[in-house]
Amino acid sequence: MSELKKIPADIAELSFEAALKELEQIVERLDSGQVDLDQSIEIYTRGSLLKQHCEDKLRSAQEKIDKIVNQNGTLGTEPANVE
Repeated sequence: MSELKKIPADIAELSFEAALKELEQIVERLDSGQVDLDQSIEIYTRGSLLKQHCEDKLRSAQEKIDKIVNQNGTLGTEPANVE
């Protein structure tokens, strides 16, 4: 299993929506076949970091949801289905 890379500051500052939009643009560029090999590697690497950032944001949101679920007037947790 590969080790998680440190997210660069410019990606870490992005909202989930902004990171997802940029990731979608990268996928479109790679799918177009109009990107040379070196640039493909560069944008694929950025895409993998954006994906990791989005997954971290979703995981954080799921943890927050788990903490605030209210069951019968008492605080409890219930797994959030974010997939």
